[in-house]
Amino acid sequence: MHHHQGQRAAARDLFTQIWDDIGGEQGDPLHVCVLAHAMADVQDDVHEELVWDLRALAAADLVTDERVAQAGVTLSVAGLYPSLHLNVGECYRKLGDVGLARKHLQQAQDTIGALADDGYGQLIKGGLERLAQQLTSE
Repeated sequence: MHHHQGQRAAARDLFTQIWDDIGGEQGDPLHVCVLAHAMADVQDDVHEELVWDLRALAAADLVTDERVAQAGVTLSVAGLYPSLHLNVGECYRKLGDVGLARKHLQQAQDTIGALADDGYGQLIKGGLERLAQQLTSE
């Protein structure tokens, strides 16, 4: 909805309904992680985006590889972290906290080996390279 049609507010409303349906932060950690990750992308305020990204990151710590496989997700839990840390790092960069941005960039780079060298892996690696470049110029 928000990626293809630019309907951020509509996506936020839909995600809020789903968030309530899954039980919010007390829901299945995989659902919480994925939904919070998506909800961050439709926020208009970077502070709210960060709150959702941090929720996604915290939920990922509770997800198991067994749960991921059960859901039919092809990534391992470790494969979730590069994107999650990239997004958190980008939020901190936007907020001017270069130290925390660099910390999350490093954590993302430390876990990038969990991703395949496919389109998704290249997308995340490209995002990490852009963030690293932006942080060296700040």
